[in-house]
Amino acid sequence: MEISWLQGTDLERLPAFATALAIGLLIGLERERHPGAKAGLRTFALVALFGALAAFLSEHAGSALPLAAGLVLVGAMMIAAYVQQEEPEPGTTTVAAVLVCYGLAAMVWYGYAQPAVMLAMVTVMLLYFKPELRGFTQGLDRRDLISVLQFGVLMFIVLPILPDRTYGPYDVLNPRELWIIVVLISGVSLAGYVALRAVGARHGAPLLGFFGGMVSSTATTLVYSRYGGSKPALRNLAVIVIVLANMVLMLRLTLLTGVLAPSLLASLVPVLGTGFVAGLLSLAYLYKRGGGVGEPPMPDIKNPTELRTALTFAVVYAVVLLLAAWLSDIAGSAGLYAVALASGLTDVDAITLSTLRLYLAERVSTEVALTAVVLAILANNAFKLGMVRVAGGSALFWRCGIGIASVSAGLVAALLLL
Repeated sequence: MEISWLQGTDLERLPAFATALAIGLLIGLERERHPGAKAGLRTFALVALFGALAAFLSEHAGSALPLAAGLVLVGAMMIAAYVQQEEPEPGTTTVAAVLVCYGLAAMVWYGYAQPAVMLAMVTVMLLYFKPELRGFTQGLDRRDLISVLQFGVLMFIVLPILPDRTYGPYDVLNPRELWIIVVLISGVSLAGYVALRAVGARHGAPLLGFFGGMVSSTATTLVYSRYGGSKPALRNLAVIVIVLANMVLMLRLTLLTGVLAPSLLASLVPVLGTGFVAGLLSLAYLYKRGGGVGEPPMPDIKNPTELRTALTFAVVYAVVLLLAAWLSDIAGSAGLYAVALASGLTDVDAITLSTLRLYLAERVSTEVALTAVVLAILANNAFKLGMVRVAGGSALFWRCGIGIASVSAGLVAALLLL
C-alpha cells in the first residue's frame, strides 16, 4: 500500500524550513551568550520557523497579509518582553535581530536561500563584533564622518544625474563613465583615509605606509620627507613609510585594473608584481640597516572625497584622456608614451585609467598599455625622489632612492623580459 502523502511535492519544500531553522539557530547561538537578551537560541529558531510558515501561508493565500501580520506580531512580542523588564533603557539590538531573522526566513521560502544565508552571516558578525565596531567608531571624528557623507554625495547624488553619452573629439568623454572613475578613485582613497585615521600611529610604520599609499603616495612622501629631513631621529621611519607608500601604488593600480579592465590583469600583474617584490626586498634591507623605527607621527592627509578634489581629478582625467587619444591617433604609441611621461610626473591614476579606456576600446595593444603604465610609474618615482631631495635632504634622498630605484628596476626588467 502506497502512502499518498509521500507521493506529492509537499515534502520538496521541507529544505526551506530546514534552512530557515538553521538561520534562526545561527543567530540565536550568538544571542544566547548575552544574559540580558530576551531572545536566545530557541526563540530565534521558532521565529525563523514562524517566518517561513507565514511566507508559506501568504503564498497559498495569494496575499501578503499573513506575512505582514506575522511581522507585526513578532515585533509586538519583543516590545512587550522588553517593556516588562526593569531596566530603564533596554537595548534594541535583539529586537532588530529577531525582525531580521523573520525576514530572512521569509526570503528562504521565496527561493532566496543563498543571499539569506549570506545576510545571516553578516548579521551574526555585526552582533558578535560589537566591541570592535564600537572601538572603530570611537576612533573616527567629525572630519571622517564628513568624508563618508561627501562620498555619498559623489556616488548617490551627482552620478545618477549625469548623462550617459559621449561628447567631444574621438568620442572619449562620457560624463557618467568619467564620474564613475572619480567615484572609484575616491572610494579607494576614502577606504585608506578612514583606515589611516582609525589605526592612528599606534600600529607603526607599516600600516601608515600602506594606508598612506592607498590615499595618496605623493602626499605621504611629502609629509614624511619633511619629518625625516627636520628630525634625524625619524629618518629611518620616514624611509620605511615613503618606500612602502610607493610600493602600495602597485597594489592600487592592480585593484583599479581588476575593476575596469580585468582582461589586462594577466599581463599587468607579473610586471607590477616584480616591481613590488623588488621593493619589498629593498625595504627589508633598509629596515635591517636602519635598526628599526621610532614612534611614527600621524600625517595630516587631505580628505580625498572633497568635491573640489573630485572635480580636479575629473578635469585632469578628462584632459589626459583627450591628449592620450589625440596623440595616439597622430603619433601612435609614441604619443601615448609622451603623455604617460608628462602626466605621470604628478599623477599616475589619470594616465593609467586613460590607458585602460583606450585598451578597452581596442585603440592600443596590450604591450603599448603596459609600457605606458610603467613609464608613468617611472616618471612618478623620479618626481617623488626629487621631492624627497628638496624636502628631506640628501641623506634621506639616498636611503629612499635605494627602495624606489629597486621598484623601478623591477618594473623595467619585468617589462623587458615578459
